[in-house]
Amino acid sequence: METAVNNQVKPRLTNVREKRKWIYAKKPGGRLFRYRQWVGYSLLLFLFTAPFIKINGNPFLMFNIIERKFAIFGQLFYPQDLYIFVFGMLIFMVCIVLFTAVYGRIWCGWTCPQTIFMELLFRRIEYLIEGDWQQQRKLNEGRDTDVRAWKKLLKHSIFFLLSFLIANIFLAYIIGADQLYKIIIDPIDEHLIGFTALIIFTLVFYAVFAHVREIVCTTICPYGRLQSVLLDEQSITVAYDADRGEPRGKVKREAGAVGDCIDCKLCVNVCPTGIDIRNGLQMECISCTACIDACDAVMDKLQKPKRLIGFYAMGEITEKSTFKKRHTRTIAYSAVLVILTAVFAVLLFNRAAIDGRLLRANGSSYQVREDGLVSNLYTLELINKAGHELAFDIRSADESITLQRINPVKILKKDGAASLSFFLLMDKNKVSSYKQNVAVEITAEGKVVARLKTTFIAPVKLK
Repeated sequence: METAVNNQVKPRLTNVREKRKWIYAKKPGGRLFRYRQWVGYSLLLFLFTAPFIKINGNPFLMFNIIERKFAIFGQLFYPQDLYIFVFGMLIFMVCIVLFTAVYGRIWCGWTCPQTIFMELLFRRIEYLIEGDWQQQRKLNEGRDTDVRAWKKLLKHSIFFLLSFLIANIFLAYIIGADQLYKIIIDPIDEHLIGFTALIIFTLVFYAVFAHVREIVCTTICPYGRLQSVLLDEQSITVAYDADRGEPRGKVKREAGAVGDCIDCKLCVNVCPTGIDIRNGLQMECISCTACIDACDAVMDKLQKPKRLIGFYAMGEITEKSTFKKRHTRTIAYSAVLVILTAVFAVLLFNRAAIDGRLLRANGSSYQVREDGLVSNLYTLELINKAGHELAFDIRSADESITLQRINPVKILKKDGAASLSFFLLMDKNKVSSYKQNVAVEITAEGKVVARLKTTFIAPVKLK
């Protein structure tokens, strides 16, 4: 493996700036790469536009950790909706785990933001300015010239500006597009925290995509290490068919003496993480399929069947003679994901428009009035989650109990909250126990949107 990797990495030099073997990936191409571009650029378009799209005045996506307010598909979530948000994150994690168990690490190569930014933006800019992998290596290993300096300055300037743009988008997901716009147009001293966060995010993204690069995938991200416990012989991975390809050799040797692999090393040269796929499944493989396209192009020229490197179940490579494909697990995992997604959709779109917390007033007890009614004092805190201004009313769920308001609040502003107090009144002759369970209903838009339970206390001896 070391010999193959050395064909595309920069050798260690005595210069102090050389502290690692730099990977130069050959410019990829082919049918799968075109598909990956369609997927990647579509996701980039979504990523760059989602925080600026609004539904009913709410962001399409927002994860405002500071104010503990989140928006998913235009639906606002507050701390009271934490269970829905957690359930959504659980579905996301389960989806990745189950998808990995069936299809391997294809998430990393096709949909991970790190890979999409690196391979479809930053590395494409690098190809445009410095040339393909061999030109890049010659430029970096060559003498310090004006041409080299100008190319480096241009590349890193674009990298920094692009990192600044990504930082703005990232911040828009956290604080919302409206707040980001204020940071942009207002004086810096009015938003020092926001501006500082923007600079920090910019430097982090620049460091990741200009210097750290593939180390994020091979060392920092724990996802690759999960493969060892998630994959089995039925999992689909990018793999090399050693039975067909070995022993490797040149085409000119007599037929039958060698396998189909001619040891051209193109599969190694195009790998963005610098591995040799012919050495078997490796943690560093992100299933980007660049090696499949490179090998297929060689097989076409040699007029041999494609997919010497391709998508194979692990058992197809290691247990070819006894391996049998089974679809039971795929169907079962897909069914689990469908059920979880359906439950999440029900929770998401059937939330109450108003959420409230009903508490007995601090330090208060029951009071017996001259008209024979027993009163209990309560406080009610309401939050409007409907996404628009909302008129509401409150009433007792029990007809034998009367609700008497103290402060006449009847409208909740958009995303607003209100606190109000009221009495619950019960005829002393109807008191059945010292503590009774009662409920208060909140109505809006002609329907009951919330039902809050509490207790009503009154001594039975009043009868």
